[in-house]
Amino acid sequence: MTSASNKQAIIRTERGLTIAGTRITLYDVMDYVMAQYPPKFIRSLFDLTEQQIEAALSYIDANRSEVEEEYQLVLKQAEENRQYWEERNREHVARLAAMQPRPGREALWEKLLAQKARHELEA
Repeated sequence: MTSASNKQAIIRTERGLTIAGTRITLYDVMDYVMAQYPPKFIRSLFDLTEQQIEAALSYIDANRSEVEEEYQLVLKQAEENRQYWEERNREHVARLAAMQPRPGREALWEKLLAQKARHELEA
């Protein structure tokens, strides 16, 4: 496959470098390349054609430093997103735990707390 057709097979979208005709980014593929999975496995995992996986791997090899630099930025952003949502969920769970039952549902609330306590003892 020529370099010109590789460039057409890999396009830049708002999501980054993407395999044309798919929503699969090169960063998705890089996760498996970095873990040294074989191309055949990566191809089947993402349901790519032989030409698509060949174009993606060729592009990565030809532009290794650029792709790795962008890949590191993507990983950093993903970690920041994970931390944000983890903190937000922690705050939300704390607010829920502090809530009192609605009037008239105290018995149901006690039953729920007892069941939760039994479950924690079993775990």
